[in-house]
Amino acid sequence: MKDPIERDGLRHKFWEKVPLKNMAPKEWEALCDGCGRCCLNKLEDEDTFEIAFTRVACRLLDGDTCRCAQYDIRKQFVPDCVMLTPKNIDEIGYWMPPTCAYRLLNEGKALYDWHPLISGTAQTVHDAGISVQGWTVPEFEVSEDEWENYIIEDQ
Repeated sequence: MKDPIERDGLRHKFWEKVPLKNMAPKEWEALCDGCGRCCLNKLEDEDTFEIAFTRVACRLLDGDTCRCAQYDIRKQFVPDCVMLTPKNIDEIGYWMPPTCAYRLLNEGKALYDWHPLISGTAQTVHDAGISVQGWTVPEFEVSEDEWENYIIEDQ
């Protein structure tokens, strides 16, 4: 599988040396591991603020490639799509999956060995079973009041 994220020409191990807020846009984008978990619809408990991920995927997520079909213009199709940035990571990083590079680095943790920046290939996120490849349900097939039936217990 060809990596759709441009990872050539980046500073050596930039993620270990450069704070998130100081990363170049290309470096920021390269942090994405391509798992697709951020595109899963989530339920948040109003009392505990605990996030429950569901198998129900955003209408733009390609369940085979784990990529957004309209990444560059996604807000036009999904106005409430949350776009993670260095400016909002502190506020909404908890909403990202626990394996997410943005969240890990923001919490002072290291990337996993299967991350494409470590492994050198985009395929390792799928091989490690981290991605949503092949097991999502498109949101247009499930009414929102049924999402709780699709909660993922193990993230």
